Amino acid sequence: MLEVIGAGFPRTGTSSMKAALERLGFGPCFHMFDVMTKPGIAERWAPLAGDAQPDWARVFDGYRSSQDWPASHFYRSQAEAFPDAKVVLTVRDPHAWYVSMGTLMAEGPGRELPPDLPEAAAAVFGRMDLITPLLTEIGRDVFGLDDWTFTDGMPEEKVALAAFERHVDKARASLPADRLLVFDVREGWEPLCRFLRRDVPDEPFPHLNDAKAMAATLDRLVREGVIEPR
Repeated sequence: MLEVIGAGFPRTGTSSMKAALERLGFGPCFHMFDVMTKPGIAERWAPLAGDAQPDWARVFDGYRSSQDWPASHFYRSQAEAFPDAKVVLTVRDPHAWYVSMGTLMAEGPGRELPPDLPEAAAAVFGRMDLITPLLTEIGRDVFGLDDWTFTDGMPEEKVALAAFERHVDKARASLPADRLLVFDVREGWEPLCRFLRRDVPDEPFPHLNDAKAMAATLDRLVREGVIEPR
């Protein structure tokens, strides 16, 4: 059962948030990397492409919190399914977000792959293939572009920034203030812990996974196939 629902777009500090939530006792925290590296997770998400009604208890079985796409796109439905859960909308400077998303889309799971991938690494990207239709649907809804696909990369900046602002405005309008925290990870532990009613840890807030780290991690997966076995 989810206790904390992530509503932020990718590249808004979601990996830092995953680490922070797990440090605060809300783990395991679902993240896009779970789709890529854990057997069976992609199969939970793939049916959501189209008109399938999600069984959120099954999709998030074993998790207590969530971050990143595909999960964060459905935060309102999850908030209804888990009425006691708090919602955290991660944000950052929209222009910096756009640049970081562009790097992710160019260097990430949608990129052209070498033909001689190790079997385990090929499995990683095979799992992404399973949810590519869902990610395409998410992007079309977010950007308002009927012909966009996941492998197209980011749309032009004005389209993407308008989508970012719409997303923030919609979250503020659809959830009561005592249930929603709009949060920039640069703010550190205090606002997050106050919102979730947790003591502030005696350690720095985690700051993980900038665009270069994401690309490096994916390169390592391709090169070494370091994932859980099938």
